[in-house]
Amino acid sequence: MGKRIVFWGLAGVVVACAVAAAALFWFRGFSPDRAAFPIRGIDVSHHQGKIDWRRVAADDVAFAIIKATEGGTHVDTQFATNLREARAAGLAVGAYHFFTFCRPGADQAKNFISAVPPGEPLLPPVVDIEFGGNCPQRPSPQQLNAELAAFLGPVETAFGKQAIFYLTDEAADAYSGGIIARQRWLRSLAIRPGGNDWIYWQYHNMGLVDGIKGDVDLNVMNGSREAGRVVRADALNRLVL
Repeated sequence: MGKRIVFWGLAGVVVACAVAAAALFWFRGFSPDRAAFPIRGIDVSHHQGKIDWRRVAADDVAFAIIKATEGGTHVDTQFATNLREARAAGLAVGAYHFFTFCRPGADQAKNFISAVPPGEPLLPPVVDIEFGGNCPQRPSPQQLNAELAAFLGPVETAFGKQAIFYLTDEAADAYSGGIIARQRWLRSLAIRPGGNDWIYWQYHNMGLVDGIKGDVDLNVMNGSREAGRVVRADALNRLVL
């Protein structure tokens, strides 16, 4: 009896490992329907190291959202290089700011504006709101709203565009109904978001792209629809200009 229990226990472990391996293999290869979502992009920071942007552009990548700043003083060490080289490779480029809970929004706006060159063609600025890696003291929706307003005022004036909010699921559950309304960048790994009220969909956090060593986040843009088809041309240009 004891040997049978051990045997079936081991068999269960083997089956569980096989299922997990198959799920990981499927997830690694997941990509949304290109007919519905033809515009593919990535988001990067210094964690991706040195990037060969010409190889990235040749691997069916049309846009890149690049980490610029965090909090009131931090500037990503690779931001200027990534912005310059990605644009030179022909990608539409944008910048994002990791919004911290322990610095005033006005200070964070100054940091972002000083690091990101206004006046150059850019996708709308992105505000990254999440709990991971943030200050432990979580503000109330009212407190966060006040600081976001202090950030958005000068940033949107400087760049002439409304910002886009990126919220993780946890942050969305806590704040979605209580903060300033802006277009959303949704994180939904391998599952198509419900509805159509979003601008970017981050569908992968372990993607592989030529020109980048290791994993990278993969995204698609929500193209406009006309007569039942996706309008591909000018979709990115409308955001950049």
